[in-house]
Amino acid sequence: MSRVLTIAGKELRTYLVSPMAWVVATVFLGISGLLFYNIITWYSMQSFQLMRMPQMGGHVNVNRMVFQPTFQNMAVTLLLLVPIVTMRLLAEEKRNRTAQLLFTSPVRLGEIVAGKFLAAVALLGGMLLLTVYMPLLVWAYGTMDWGPIFSGYLGMLLLIGAFVAMGLFASSLTENQIIAAVLTFGILLVFWLLGWAAELGGDFAKVFEHLSIITHLEGFLKGVVEVKDVVYYVSVAAFGLFLTHRVLESNRWR
Repeated sequence: MSRVLTIAGKELRTYLVSPMAWVVATVFLGISGLLFYNIITWYSMQSFQLMRMPQMGGHVNVNRMVFQPTFQNMAVTLLLLVPIVTMRLLAEEKRNRTAQLLFTSPVRLGEIVAGKFLAAVALLGGMLLLTVYMPLLVWAYGTMDWGPIFSGYLGMLLLIGAFVAMGLFASSLTENQIIAAVLTFGILLVFWLLGWAAELGGDFAKVFEHLSIITHLEGFLKGVVEVKDVVYYVSVAAFGLFLTHRVLESNRWR
C-alpha cells in the first residue's frame, strides 16, 4: 500500500506543478459556478412568484430544482474534462520511453495502475470538494435537506472513479495523448448515450438502462443510495483497471 501511495503522491505532484491541472480546475469551477448561478437565479424567481401568488399553492423544492440539475451539469463538464486529466497518465510514459523502466522496476503493475488511478481521482475529487460552497451558500440563506447533497457528492465521486478508470485504460493503449483523450471521450460518451437509448424502449431497453453510466447517478441525486448503483460504479472502475493491467502486462513482455 505504501508503494501505491508513493506513486499516487508523485503523480499528484506532477499534476499540481503543471498548468494543465490548474486550467482544468479553473474551467470546471468556472462552468459549474456559472451554471449554478443561472439555476439559483431561476429558482429565486420561481420562489418569489409563489410568494406573491399563494393561491397557486405548491412548494419549490430546492434540492430537486437546484442541486439535481447542478450535479447533472457537473457530470457533463467532467465528461469533457476527465479525458484531459487522464490522457497523460500512461501515454506520456510511453512517449518519453520511461514505460519500460517503470515496468522493470520492483513495483508491481497493479501498484502502478492503482497509484495513477488514485492520483487522478484525488485531483478531480479535490475539484469537486471545492464546489461545496454551493450548498453552504443556499443553506446560509434558507433551509434544505442535506441528505440528497451528501448522496449526490458520493455519486459524483463514484462517477469520477468510473470515468478515471476508463481514461486510464485508454491512456494505456497509445503513446499519443490526444488519441488517448479522444478514446476516453468516445468510451465515456458511449456509456452516457446508453441511457438515451434505453428511453427509446425496445427489446434491449433494460440492458441499456443497466449499462448506462448516467442512469445510475439519478438515485444518488434524489437522496437514495442503492447497493446496485454503488456496485455498478465500482464494477466499471474495477473493469477499467483490470483492462489497463492486462494491456500493460502484454506490453511488458513485448
